[in-house]
Amino acid sequence: MSHTISELAGRLGLGFLGDGQRRLSRVSGWDGADGASLVFLDREQRNPAPGGGFRAGCILAPGDLVPAGCNAILSESPKLDFARAAALLMPPAPATGSRHPSAVVSPDAEVAEDVDLGPNVVIEANSRIGRGCILHAGVVVGDGCALGAQCVLYPNVVLYPGVSLGNRVVLHAGVVVGSDGFGYVFDGQNQIKFPQAGGIILEDDVEIGANATLDRGSLGITRIGAGTKIDNLVQIAHNVHIGRAVVIAAQTGISGSTVIEDYAVIGGQVGLGDHARVQTGAVIGSKAGVLPGKIVRSGEVYWGVPVRPLREYKRLNALFGRLPQMKADIDALKEAVRRLENELREKG
Repeated sequence: MSHTISELAGRLGLGFLGDGQRRLSRVSGWDGADGASLVFLDREQRNPAPGGGFRAGCILAPGDLVPAGCNAILSESPKLDFARAAALLMPPAPATGSRHPSAVVSPDAEVAEDVDLGPNVVIEANSRIGRGCILHAGVVVGDGCALGAQCVLYPNVVLYPGVSLGNRVVLHAGVVVGSDGFGYVFDGQNQIKFPQAGGIILEDDVEIGANATLDRGSLGITRIGAGTKIDNLVQIAHNVHIGRAVVIAAQTGISGSTVIEDYAVIGGQVGLGDHARVQTGAVIGSKAGVLPGKIVRSGEVYWGVPVRPLREYKRLNALFGRLPQMKADIDALKEAVRRLENELREKG
């Protein structure tokens, strides 16, 4: 979809410089830009333009960073506005109601007329698929699931029975939602499975990366809040509650009954023990470990195993780097003390 620079600036609520009638049809990086491209420049970038000079049709940048003579849309938050512009220039293709002949839909399921069903999609009884949804090849929707409007399920997504998705939920390839949680009780000889009979709810605008797994509640609900974005290969256990607009990076594992409050940021390969709580807006760096029951307080950046405030982690890390020298110093002091003790014994 194309827009003139003036149209795009108007939709974004921003001003512009230069040829407002130049049409833009895509966003791109600097190296691949052409006359129909929009690129962006923020204050953290350094010399992004390729050696051949400025080739893009328009730059989105703060006014003082715009090269002389360039078409520009003016923004003090260029990366954010670039993402918004991308949604206008390159929107996802809408559903058209196409149905592959190999798709299997229970007669007891409700599927809106404009829903797309790819090859080998299975929709079981009592499920409801809202308008504008797109289900790619191999998707399985179990008994009693509910999908809101304009959800996109990429190939081989599996929804176990009773899963509930809000509107505009995006599940990338291989995501499993509603699998049994890892709950067992030891009777002295065997592990007896604890009931995994709860539900799972993904609210509006949630996006889940490829091959992530989200367990249903054991007796309650696993809930993912509106606008939360979860990366590839993340494991979310039973009864976890995640708030609004949380970001969780790849390979993180979240144990049962953990609560992550609104706007938290969780780095890659973080491990959270059961019943932990991450308070609103807290940031946890990659490879950190949160002990069971630990409360990670608001307003701080945390790192390390076990997790601690970043300033404390840096101080301890600096001390850790000095351990060989500290050991040598201690060994030297012990030797000096030993010699003094020997001298005192000889004199005494």
